[in-house]
Amino acid sequence: MNNFSLTQVDSAEEAVKTARLSTENNRYIAGGTNLIDLMKYRVENPDHLLDINRLNFSEISSLPDNGLRLGATVTNADTAYHQEVQKNYPLLAKAILSGASTQLRNMATDGGNLMQRTRCYYFYDTATPCNKREPGSGCSALEGFNRIHAILGASEKCIATHPSDMCVALAALDATVQVTGESGSRSIPILEFHRLPGDHPEKDTNLEPGELITAIDLPEKGFSQHFEYLKVRDRPSYAFALVSVAAALEIDGSTIKDIRVSLGGVAHKPWRLPEVEQQFIDQQATPQTFEAFAEKLIAGAKGYGDNDFKIKLAKKSIVRALLTALEK
Repeated sequence: MNNFSLTQVDSAEEAVKTARLSTENNRYIAGGTNLIDLMKYRVENPDHLLDINRLNFSEISSLPDNGLRLGATVTNADTAYHQEVQKNYPLLAKAILSGASTQLRNMATDGGNLMQRTRCYYFYDTATPCNKREPGSGCSALEGFNRIHAILGASEKCIATHPSDMCVALAALDATVQVTGESGSRSIPILEFHRLPGDHPEKDTNLEPGELITAIDLPEKGFSQHFEYLKVRDRPSYAFALVSVAAALEIDGSTIKDIRVSLGGVAHKPWRLPEVEQQFIDQQATPQTFEAFAEKLIAGAKGYGDNDFKIKLAKKSIVRALLTALEK
């Protein structure tokens, strides 16, 4: 780990101003559960950390439209066990509790969860080429061991996956990320927050330089009845997903009135296609319908050898998650 300095900021304005005006390589830090690891491995080498834990982002509060606001520095544990989250957004609670360990969830924050970086082996190994870590150096995973890597939305520059469980549920719920920066505050729909790799895999999000996450807003509709978060992994706990599925249904009799499916472990960002979901509105909720849905959602999926199995696994996981959600 390189030497660094740390400043505790007392306002979002101070944080943004310091980040933008400083000539140093800055990072915001709250829980630090991912950033500190990256610093230990010298994957990231910030000169200066801006501690945002004093900022007033540590509450969960109701919104005027009956939605819920999650402050950026609320811990994952406090979010998962919050009464309103468990009652109205159980999909989110289950996804959070599927991730990491109890100790990490007690430290990790909601804003930080959005910003965590890939667990690609080559990204963490500074002795190997990685376009995400060092643009233009190459992607070792393309011809290397790529069992955990992407089957959707990848590029020849990067086949890494996004590691979050929480973000997969947020994508299914149509959450909105609130940020503030040099140009003021703005709202970013969760489906537009993270990026596919394209030619710039080093850019994980669409945040502008110096922008700070202040909150995550959940809409009123939380799918408290027909939902499922399915995580397929190599061991029962403290492991990242090979494939995960956040599934939510609104059912009238046996007719689909709304369907949301977001996938984790398969792409550079949570994978959800609202245009596919729209095609299945007013169809019957049957295994055959869900199988057709799965085919469309992962159309164009491509394996790279070691991860070819993920294509079949993703299809079966989607169907299983939807059938489980239907039964609730």
